[in-house]
Amino acid sequence: MSRVSFEKKRAQQPVAHPAVVPVRVFGAGRASVGGTSVVAAPDEEIQQAVLNHLQRLAISIGAPIRATIHDDLAGCVVPLEVSADGSSRVTGQAVRVAAPAKPGAAGASSQAAVAAPQGARDVPPVTQSAPVSAGSVQAPTGQFGPAPVMSVTKAPAPVTDLVEPEPDPITATPTPARGFDAVAEEVLGDEPVTETAEGAELLSEPMTRINEAVRSGRIEAAAQLADRTVTEATTMLGPRHAEVLHLRELSAYIAYLGGDPVGACRQSLDLARLRRQARDTEAAYGNVQSAATAWRAVRDPEEGLRLGRDLIELWADLTTEPGPAADDPRPLESARARMVRLTDRAARAAQP
Repeated sequence: MSRVSFEKKRAQQPVAHPAVVPVRVFGAGRASVGGTSVVAAPDEEIQQAVLNHLQRLAISIGAPIRATIHDDLAGCVVPLEVSADGSSRVTGQAVRVAAPAKPGAAGASSQAAVAAPQGARDVPPVTQSAPVSAGSVQAPTGQFGPAPVMSVTKAPAPVTDLVEPEPDPITATPTPARGFDAVAEEVLGDEPVTETAEGAELLSEPMTRINEAVRSGRIEAAAQLADRTVTEATTMLGPRHAEVLHLRELSAYIAYLGGDPVGACRQSLDLARLRRQARDTEAAYGNVQSAATAWRAVRDPEEGLRLGRDLIELWADLTTEPGPAADDPRPLESARARMVRLTDRAARAAQP
């Protein structure tokens, strides 16, 4: 379907999501989510890596993900639901199972609870043994397991690492979806979106397979399909063709869902430069927004500074030209503020 007809047909509809995802946390920084291996990054708890992975799955399908988490470290099996905003809740009774014995760990209670992604605060261990009631919102600790019930009725907002929420732009008309939000809407649509009639003929079938893989949570398979389709489309149409650029936007989004924010940011910056050279400031700003989303997920401060310099230089250039980047400078100021925080973090990390 062409982009014009898609815009007329688009409607917010609930999207079916996969069945309960089996998760196994083995310890030593390793886990499996739905058969996909998950490895913790340096200085990251494996439970946090699992929750981040589940959050990306929820983002990809536009609906909460339900999972059954068998945590060898905590010695329990927890039914869990993770939403796209990173909040999570226990959906049934947590069951104690035999945990692997650890030296000096006899009689010690497990640290409990469901975590919020990206920079959640540590919470002291919980020693109570009362079961957790279904639907209870849990305090974030970075580990799975029974946790004290909080007297709230909705999940707390996720705590992200050194990221400040950006103010909503004040506009007279609704702001159109841009960046990864726009790509996600296309992925969740009824039919694949192409830029031209030529693209509809050549790319509808592979894009349908890619979108189905993303919606079902098969991110690695989606990434492989997207890479192959980009290569074939580039050979047939050329690297600057509208369809190739559109496919690369989808590829960057899938890289972000797959836990590669650095690659997603670089791809999006490359696309933004190409769009700006073509004097398409609207599309260029959308790619800048995608790059900014991926950049905020980069955990290493040195890498964040390198990418941030490129991002802000291009972003600042766009604000000097007529278009959406110039209409609201506040997100750019937020990005500059994050650069200051990243500089402080890098300086602290370099201290002996």
